[in-house]
Amino acid sequence: METVDLARLQFALTAGAHFLFVALTLGLATLVAVIQTRATFGGDPVHLRMTRFWGQLYIINYAMGIVTGLVMEFQLGLSWSGLTEYAGDVFGSALAIETLVAFFVESTFLGLWIFGWNKLNRWAHLAAIWVVTLTAYASAFWIMVSNGFLQNPVGHVPDGDRLRLVDFGAMVANPAAQVAFWHVLGGALIVGGFFLAGVSAYHLRRRTAEQDVFRKSLRIGLGVALPATFFTATFGGLGFETMQPTKVAAWVNDAGRLAAAQAEMVARHGPGDYLPPVAWVQTSGITMMTLFALMMFVAGLSCLLMFFRPVVRGFRLWHWLLTLMIPVPFVAMLSGWIFREMGRQPWAVYGLLRTSEAMSPMTEAQVRFSSFAFATVFAVLIVINYWLLARAARRGPAEVALGDRPIDAPVPVPSF
Repeated sequence: METVDLARLQFALTAGAHFLFVALTLGLATLVAVIQTRATFGGDPVHLRMTRFWGQLYIINYAMGIVTGLVMEFQLGLSWSGLTEYAGDVFGSALAIETLVAFFVESTFLGLWIFGWNKLNRWAHLAAIWVVTLTAYASAFWIMVSNGFLQNPVGHVPDGDRLRLVDFGAMVANPAAQVAFWHVLGGALIVGGFFLAGVSAYHLRRRTAEQDVFRKSLRIGLGVALPATFFTATFGGLGFETMQPTKVAAWVNDAGRLAAAQAEMVARHGPGDYLPPVAWVQTSGITMMTLFALMMFVAGLSCLLMFFRPVVRGFRLWHWLLTLMIPVPFVAMLSGWIFREMGRQPWAVYGLLRTSEAMSPMTEAQVRFSSFAFATVFAVLIVINYWLLARAARRGPAEVALGDRPIDAPVPVPSF
């Protein structure tokens, strides 16, 4: 089992690292689209500067997220060929759609948005960022459909030693996927909102000359973060209704419920230990809920303070607090992801395929080497990403290269 545990740790590290990029990408894409909509309709140069500044940070994070996503999907064939051989014909259909959406549609329109600042009509340019945002949502949706099947397998029939998809609609409508998608989407908006507010507070604390840019950005970030916490908490509560009995028993940590859940699984699947690790489930769940309560309190208090312009400009203690809150939503989302995935153990496909059966035939030495290699690569990527983000965020709008001329400015024709 040590080899299986190493393979699980390897995938957890890479998937968790990729999840950090995804959360910020989803949140920032939405906020950039909203800000550019305001700039396009109102013609406000401040909102245009805001669009360029936050858009450049979004591009940096998006690019690194693509790299980590490719590596993560590569691991499905490297370490978990048993899972893909057994159930790949079912959940792989959702992954294939996600690939078409993310790597073709989303990337194409993002390219149009990046390079079309001074070439496209402003309405076409606005449409491009909204297509990017909506396809990012679609990408997240199909990922959650795939994951929802692993949590609650529906829409399939056994076909020899593998599963065959017979009801695609049932897999898409899976409650374990639907509820989780809205929960993740709300969490991403929290990440984006606190990111906007925290970076803006950093500049306001340093008495930036870009007062209007960061004052408005701070208000937009907080104005999104507060309702997003209630939205996310609502779907998080609904998610408890779709949880597996073994996971519920581990969460409440009641001896009677644990024994009943274990007995039911033994009766259905034969001898074995079918309970998830109680400590992991409880710790991750409590961490997630505690941080959500903290974010809700800070966002609620901040939404009151942001209506007072002298406070927004000069309350440095509040600025420090908002800056320090930037990593909190990331930790909360990682805790929620651990809660969701650890609660499924010891199953790769709940009730059908155990994690030990899903693993590729690899030796311990091979898993150790690949784990070290992946961990090293991802650590480097994370450090580079957040160094680039921090550097671009500190420099402010004055040094943004994205769309460095007004959106409607004529493109100069070179002379020869």
